[in-house]
Amino acid sequence: MEAILAYLARNESRFVDDLCTYARFPSVSAQPKHSADLQKCADWIADRCRSIGLETVVHPTASNPIVVARTPNYDRRKPTFLVYGHYDVQPPEPFELWTSPPFEPVIKGRNVFARGISDNKGQHLAHLNAVEAWLKSGRELPCNLTFLIEGEEEVGSTALYEFLPHNKALLACDAVVISDNGIPTLKHPALTYALRGITAMEVHIDGPSRDLHSGIYGGSLQNPAMALCQLLGKLRDARGRITIPGFYDDVVRLTAYERRQMSKVPYNATAYRRFLGVPQLFGEAGFTSDEQRTARPTLEINGLTSGYQGAGSKTIIPSWASAKLTLRLVPNQSPEKIRSIVTRHLRKLCPPTVKLTVTSGHGGAPYLVSPTSAIAKGALRALEAGFGHDAILTREGGSIPIVSAFKQHLKADTLLLGMALPDDNPHSPNEKFSLDAYAAGMRMSAQLWPELACAAAAS
Repeated sequence: MEAILAYLARNESRFVDDLCTYARFPSVSAQPKHSADLQKCADWIADRCRSIGLETVVHPTASNPIVVARTPNYDRRKPTFLVYGHYDVQPPEPFELWTSPPFEPVIKGRNVFARGISDNKGQHLAHLNAVEAWLKSGRELPCNLTFLIEGEEEVGSTALYEFLPHNKALLACDAVVISDNGIPTLKHPALTYALRGITAMEVHIDGPSRDLHSGIYGGSLQNPAMALCQLLGKLRDARGRITIPGFYDDVVRLTAYERRQMSKVPYNATAYRRFLGVPQLFGEAGFTSDEQRTARPTLEINGLTSGYQGAGSKTIIPSWASAKLTLRLVPNQSPEKIRSIVTRHLRKLCPPTVKLTVTSGHGGAPYLVSPTSAIAKGALRALEAGFGHDAILTREGGSIPIVSAFKQHLKADTLLLGMALPDDNPHSPNEKFSLDAYAAGMRMSAQLWPELACAAAAS
């Protein structure tokens, strides 16, 4: 391992140059004008894979290419691991809030500023650099590796979802590694072992056939906006607990071990409150803020619409009202089951004076990999070796739907080994990536493969 780590140290300056080159491609998948840039970016990362000795194919799709690169001399006697990443990035707008052009990387201290530098180019490039160190220093990897790098993650991964079921043999693996998330601090490297799922819906209330004069008709019929607000207000109590019957039936409780691990995440309630810009924090009673936002299910109103929204007043009873809802789910909650019980409860609460319509939106299952499994323990050891600090376990409050797709089609668990820091501004102006995290991520990745290979052999 010393020779591999020495190779990484010797070539760190070149790896930073490569990172900046990669970030210069304006590979914005949401904007059709950048289709040529996305192709050039895919070709660049494919050439980078070939340059380190990986057998690489650029697969065309109906939109942006998918790059698949594999370590040479595939050995069926060894375990195989899949590393996932994406070369597409979020739109950079609003440009005026950037302190430097989003596709002209700028190094300030130990940070590089550019769109996509953290989400996700820098994180999967760190893994590629680590594999280069293994191959170029003449060491034999203890496993087979496949890199899967797509160009549509920021717009839903449609092509990848179509690609997966037809290429299960090509992508077969013992586990998936994704570095597309974050860690609390450089001193707290973390394995994210659970993700919340999601189910979305829209609730629509219809009342009179048209907007009505509130003076002439008010008091003689139900106001749809009022009915909707009263209905929604009954879905959660004053202690933050959701009141829908059966909502918590399938929730897997946090173990004492998990709660101890989560308590290691640095937390300052006052700083967190100020960061959020709220007068006081609120959440489900009996749980810490970190547990509330990552390990407990929620119901949120994302938008409310009804009646007149322009300047001044318009004295009407609106003919309709609607709300957009999302529910974040935890293991073992089913999006379909939760959608069903919520819809049933809404219909029960709805008064007969108005008509209720519930429209289902997108959904994704929650995800959990055992935090005490052999591969999880191996990942924690690699994190500690790479970052030089004790590793912790964390949960992620958001959702990464592709993880469930990997489980479905490849029957493989996913290890989420993030390198991004909380202030890296993904999806926001002035996105950055820490060069210290980049270097630590390379060291972690270099030591990850023997750890995972050993874990796979033992399981």
